[in-house]
Amino acid sequence: MNEAIGQVVSLGVGVCVSPIPIVAVVLMLATPRARSNGLAFLLGWIAGLAVVGSIVLLVSDGADATGDDGPATWVSILKLVLGALLIALAVKQWRGRPRRDEQPPVAKWMQTIDAIQPPKALGMGALLSGVSPKNLLLTIAAATAIAQTGVGGGRQAVALVIFILIGSLGVGAPIAIYFALGERSRRVLDDLKTSMIAHNAAIIAVIVLVLGAKLLGDGLAGL
Repeated sequence: MNEAIGQVVSLGVGVCVSPIPIVAVVLMLATPRARSNGLAFLLGWIAGLAVVGSIVLLVSDGADATGDDGPATWVSILKLVLGALLIALAVKQWRGRPRRDEQPPVAKWMQTIDAIQPPKALGMGALLSGVSPKNLLLTIAAATAIAQTGVGGGRQAVALVIFILIGSLGVGAPIAIYFALGERSRRVLDDLKTSMIAHNAAIIAVIVLVLGAKLLGDGLAGL
């Protein structure tokens, strides 16, 4: 059980540090439907991670992720592939970062958040958690790492829940701040939004580079 949890903590932190989704939440909390939109987004975020993680766990169990003396060979190969993809993503993010005098680009969909409804916020949360390249790769890695430990289904579910909880702290924090402070949270959230937008590319690059290198090392060690 402890091994399964230990496998996912760092990967959960990687999902947690997601600047663009955090910015999206902060923008939603400035709309007339702040409470319902914020909670809907968080619920969608959790659902996205849960669906992807559960599917990968089921597939990994069916493919026998545990060998006689450690993880199955295909698990180690998958870690190598995921690690390489994460490092490639880190390079792409770093190269695309704004230069000193450039303004960070803002996605067009963020400009429509003022008119967003809770169902759309729910879907947006699910997409940003379960489909975005960084989070998809990290969730696949986490679920595979849980499966390779060979623990029972119930313990696997607990480890996946812990991964999801850690991965949801980033988008959950602004919502908690809003509910705790109300309108007084505006300055704190605005500062958070500005920082996340300004340093999005660099933050993502560093996080995925470190985790990509970790997965590469784990994959090589398992072969």
